Amino acid sequence: MSWEYLGYLASAFLIISLMMSNVVKLRWFNLVGCVCFTLYGLAIDAWPVALTNGTLAFVNIYHLFKLSKSSAN
Repeated sequence: MSWEYLGYLASAFLIISLMMSNVVKLRWFNLVGCVCFTLYGLAIDAWPVALTNGTLAFVNIYHLFKLSKSSAN
């Protein structure tokens, strides 16, 4: 498998996430895109890509957790 395809898949998820009007869906799609980009960055030894998207994945998880707590009330 060419790692380039994983990069394209990650880009597609990020683009789709920005088309969402629902914030929870936006965060989920963005999280998947960030995880894909993190794996892509690790696969091609692009540490800035991996570290940035890994950090953004945790930001998305934080916000999803926060949103789930606020909707439970």
